[in-house]
Amino acid sequence: MKITILTIFPEMFDGFLNTSIIKKARLKNIVEINVADFRQYTLDKHNRVDEYPFGGGQGMVLMCQPLLDCLNDVRSEKSHVILMNPSGKTFDQPKAHQLLDYEDIVIICGHYEGYDARISDYVDEEISIGDYILTGGELGAMVVTDAITRLVDGVISADSTRDETFENGLLEYPQYTKPVEYDGKKVPDVLLSGHHENIRKYRLYESLKKTYLYRRDLLEKRDFTDEERKMLEKIKEEINDKEEDNS
Repeated sequence: MKITILTIFPEMFDGFLNTSIIKKARLKNIVEINVADFRQYTLDKHNRVDEYPFGGGQGMVLMCQPLLDCLNDVRSEKSHVILMNPSGKTFDQPKAHQLLDYEDIVIICGHYEGYDARISDYVDEEISIGDYILTGGELGAMVVTDAITRLVDGVISADSTRDETFENGLLEYPQYTKPVEYDGKKVPDVLLSGHHENIRKYRLYESLKKTYLYRRDLLEKRDFTDEERKMLEKIKEEINDKEEDNS
């Protein structure tokens, strides 16, 4: 897979590209990640890539020419072009999996007040990482790139991602490691039992419970198994009993 990021602050990606899993994926040549500075394409004699908006208003707006000239230079017939935009569709794990279908992805990072609206005509989709405003699209581009890269075959073990939060539509169950007891808090006995079926049931129960407590919206979309349905009823009783005891 190839990912090309368009930005006017390429230095922001130095640490990102040379750390942890992203670095390993690049060194193994599993994923190619390039950063293009579209300021280098401006025709403005002052090296500017932004201007005041027509009609007045606050802030500066990115101009079409430098950004689109850069895009035309880096894109291929196979490129899927993404514009990082707060008004775009919210990025999630299913979208990360969907983007794996593309061999060549181009991600455009904005800055300042926004983009010339005509830029949207040259992209395939617009993506947001959440309902908040950042200084620019660079952090969002890193989030999308990281989420995609770790799913590419060979980057990390498939077993490492299978039970992660959102992979199966639930929040991930609690994890523990050594020591068995710390500050009076012990690892649940079932995880030390070696009984794989009981461990599976425990983890599923805790995953459902965590999701019910913090992200019930995920459960609204779920097609429950009989086992999950029984567990969820037990979870609701457990939580209701606890709330009554505390009232």
